[in-house]
Amino acid sequence: MPTETRPGTDSLLDHVDQALFLGLRATGQSAAMQMVWVYEDAPNWDELRRSHQDFGFGLAGRLIEPSVLPFGRHRWVSSLGPAAPLDVAVTPRPRAELSDWIDERAQLPIDPEHGPAWHMAVQPLTDGSTAVTLVGSHCIGDGGAAFLSVFEAVMGARRDLGYPLPRSRTRRQALLADTRQTVRDLPELGRTLVAAAKFLRAKRKTSDAPPSAPKRAAVSRPGETVIVPAISAFVDLAKWDARAEALGGNGHSLQAGLAARLAVHQGRALAADGTVGLIVPINDRTLEDTRANAVKLAYVRVDPTHVAKDLTDTRTAVREALKVMREKPDEALALLPLNPFVPKVAVRHSADLAFGFTDQPVSSSNVGDLPIQVASPGGAPAQQVMLRGIDQRITRGVLEERSGLLTVVSGRLNGKVTITVVGYQPGAENTKQALRDRLAAVFEEFELTAVIV
Repeated sequence: MPTETRPGTDSLLDHVDQALFLGLRATGQSAAMQMVWVYEDAPNWDELRRSHQDFGFGLAGRLIEPSVLPFGRHRWVSSLGPAAPLDVAVTPRPRAELSDWIDERAQLPIDPEHGPAWHMAVQPLTDGSTAVTLVGSHCIGDGGAAFLSVFEAVMGARRDLGYPLPRSRTRRQALLADTRQTVRDLPELGRTLVAAAKFLRAKRKTSDAPPSAPKRAAVSRPGETVIVPAISAFVDLAKWDARAEALGGNGHSLQAGLAARLAVHQGRALAADGTVGLIVPINDRTLEDTRANAVKLAYVRVDPTHVAKDLTDTRTAVREALKVMREKPDEALALLPLNPFVPKVAVRHSADLAFGFTDQPVSSSNVGDLPIQVASPGGAPAQQVMLRGIDQRITRGVLEERSGLLTVVSGRLNGKVTITVVGYQPGAENTKQALRDRLAAVFEEFELTAVIV
């Protein structure tokens, strides 16, 4: 398959992408994307190996090369082809261990600078089924980038974005080029400083005489790495849509209501008005977009009291939040050009702002209808497809500092709604089984039947 080359692509990282990378380097905590395909028999091995080869082009065929200046803009460099060999296990594992295997693969190292930025593996199961998983750095691409890259790989489309090879500049060339870029960025930095001053003044005005925050209990083993419980569920697409319509909503508001009720079952704190705060990432990517993370965030407040019986208010709230997102830029994101100049201790907070990890929200991401090719790395569509956003090397201290974590991701694919929940709540039982039980209770409230794994 010939490779399509696009010369002259801008190799500078977007400010959001650089913020995420700087946060990784400052904390060691890495955000990753994971997809899992389960074939009830075996995939077409030739197609699977070809998909693995072709995935390493386009948005997945690159790495990050940091600036030689401590405050410089980082750049993309080319890294075409497989980032690591296809890892095919020889010994089958019981189907009951599938979830554990998925977690194990999710924690294997990935590095957007040194590589591999992604890896792919296959695990045969003792019941004759086969699991395939792909894990990639969020610094290289978000969910939209992953779906596009899988689609292109399955279709056999190879794109070379025209990035330079790693270390293709001498140190002198890099110093001169990065210094010139910094000088060109000075007007933008000046505007950002003005915006930062206005932002901080507004924050001070809205936080006059703030209530004293409750003292946090001491966290035992704060440096211990935690594998946050993650589960998946599958609902018949026609039944999902019918239930949404019966409740006066649609697929987006049904997921928002489900996420809000799950927050209640998890024991997450409600706002003073009794609502649950949702962050709703909206895809902002075009086919020509080379940003790693191309999303906008909408902020929705949902009253969880009656959502299982009536989604009318929730549907209105989601629609209004999307309108605000389109019409009013997020002021916090405008400060990201300052990131290379702030101390490392503050970098993680900047990355948290970019991805909305504040004020105990629930992340509720609906990626919408996906083409059947996204389900088909092994030729035919897999019977189950799971979409996950996971953290590598996240510590108990960070989770407790954030008052836990709750993420709900769904997609519509091959006649099913696939839903993945990642959840940790301080003081609660944080096991997969406990999370399954809470999710099952929420589905029962909504009168939905789901297969939960």
